[in-house]
Amino acid sequence: MSKIAQYMILMAGTTYLIRVLPLLLIKRDIQNRFFKSFLYYVPYVCLTAMTFPAILSATASVWSAIIGLGVGIILALREKKLLTVAGFACLAVFVSERVMTWLHFL
Repeated sequence: MSKIAQYMILMAGTTYLIRVLPLLLIKRDIQNRFFKSFLYYVPYVCLTAMTFPAILSATASVWSAIIGLGVGIILALREKKLLTVAGFACLAVFVSERVMTWLHFL
C-alpha cells in the first residue's frame, strides 16, 4: 500500500473518530444554556474563520475586497437571498477593480 493511501486512511479514521466520539460519549441532552448556545454558533465561527482570510486575499487589491465585503454585509443585513448577496459582492469587486485600474492609468 502506498504512503498516500496510508495517509488518507489515517486522515479518514481521525476525522471519523472526531465526529463519532461525541455521539458515543454524550448520551443525554445538554441542559447547560451557555454550552448549548456555544455549540450552536461553532459552525458559523468555523465558516467565518475559513472564509474571511480568503475574501481579503482573493482579489488583486485589498480595497476591492473590502468594498465587496461591505456590499455583501449590507445586503445580508437587509436579508437578501444568498445568490443576490454573492452576485452583488462579486459585481462590486469587479467594478471597483476596473475603476482602480482606470484611475491607475490616468
